[in-house]
Amino acid sequence: MGPVRYYFSIFLRRFPYFLIVALIVSVASFIVARALPATYVSTMRLIVESPQIPGNLAASTVTTPAAEQLQIIEQRLLTRPTLLEIAREFQVLPDQDEASPDQVVKAMRKNTSIWISSGLNQANLMTISFEARTGPIAAGVLNAYLTEIQKLDVSYRKERATDTLAFFQLEVDRLSNELSRRSARILEFKNDNSDALPDSLQFRLAQQGALQTNLEQTDQQIFSLQAQRENLISIFSSTGQVVGVSPQNQTQAQQQLSLLQTQLDSQLVVYSESSPQIKLLRARIEKLEQVVAAEQATAPTQPDVQTGNSSLDLQLAQVDSQIVALEDQRRVLQDRLDALTLTIDQTPANAITLAELQREHDNIQTQYNVAVSRLAEASTGERIEVTSQGQRISVIEHPSTPTEPSKPNRLMIAGGGAAFGIALGLGLVVLLEILNRSVRRPEDLISKLDVWPIATIPYAPSRGEVIIQRTVWGGIILAILIGVPAAVWAVHIYYLPLDLIAERVMDKLETFW
Repeated sequence: MGPVRYYFSIFLRRFPYFLIVALIVSVASFIVARALPATYVSTMRLIVESPQIPGNLAASTVTTPAAEQLQIIEQRLLTRPTLLEIAREFQVLPDQDEASPDQVVKAMRKNTSIWISSGLNQANLMTISFEARTGPIAAGVLNAYLTEIQKLDVSYRKERATDTLAFFQLEVDRLSNELSRRSARILEFKNDNSDALPDSLQFRLAQQGALQTNLEQTDQQIFSLQAQRENLISIFSSTGQVVGVSPQNQTQAQQQLSLLQTQLDSQLVVYSESSPQIKLLRARIEKLEQVVAAEQATAPTQPDVQTGNSSLDLQLAQVDSQIVALEDQRRVLQDRLDALTLTIDQTPANAITLAELQREHDNIQTQYNVAVSRLAEASTGERIEVTSQGQRISVIEHPSTPTEPSKPNRLMIAGGGAAFGIALGLGLVVLLEILNRSVRRPEDLISKLDVWPIATIPYAPSRGEVIIQRTVWGGIILAILIGVPAAVWAVHIYYLPLDLIAERVMDKLETFW
């Protein structure tokens, strides 16, 4: 017997097993293909448009990349509150009132498909589809998704732009207050040290030199007057004569008074008494006469040096009054010089402190200028986003209501199930034969027992045995053809629908139709 005939005979012998498996799978596939509910799919496509205003003219402060923006929108769209609200509005599930919120959210996410396509020098696209039991529900859910996406996009970009503007506004206000505080501190320091600032150092150094010169001249005048006084006393003691006081030994007021009187005499030759110049000279002379009288009145008397000669005593009194006036002048000059020297000594430290304060002020000023510039940019960017002139998500394909179901492919499910059942039945037959070690052919005797038979005599059944055997086989096949589909149908009707069983299996395997 040839190999083909031999293997065919084995298949016929195992045919009931093959038929049972193939029928179970095939009938179940046919029932599932017919029982699965129709699914309608609606699709929409979105694109991320570039800003309408060139970035080199006015840039938006929201610089989120398009791909990242689409991912953010996707995650916010699939949040639990949003999905529950949309599902409640359109009654997406047939038994939604009995389903828990977790089941509703899981079903919404499973029925929602989102694809994002992006790349270098390519448009950024988002394709969203939704599966529902009816076409209007699928289109309605996608329209709700579209409304939510546009609202999320606008609110996200406006919030980012507004937050950026508010941040820089607060930064400008903070730096402005800090700048005012630094300026007030510098002003306070300058007011507290107005006499020892580096700006007036050269002027104070010049004043110091002038005061030192005046002080030296005053000392020389005092020394000269003291020498003159001693000379008067010495001459009077040796000669008994009194020498008049020379004009250079007079006080400054007396000298100016003599000079003005001489000038008045010369002016009277030219001008009359009513002339303004004559009146001015007489007024100055009167003031100087009062000053000279006050000097003579305040001049201390020295009884210990009285000589008994009134002329000498008068001259000595004049010299002493001049010395006292010069000493008072010297004390005033010395006090002014000491105070001026103190301010000059304090100037370097004040210069360092003032430079530090000014440096801090300049740093704050620089930060303030930068913040003001960025505030202007943020204001422009915020205006761009408010007027929707920046990057935005637009619709290139609106959701449409499908008129024909997209799923399931009943023919593919039924045909694929039948093919799988046949393959599974054949696999069972092959497995049974692999496990069967019985001897059926002479070749088996030779291969297993190493025995060469002389001849093989096949069994020849009688006509009655053939009829009985065929009747039994026919009954078995008929029972399988009727019983197996009936059993599968009974399971579908009385135990659990096969489509639910298939759906649970698909959920476990995390696959979809």
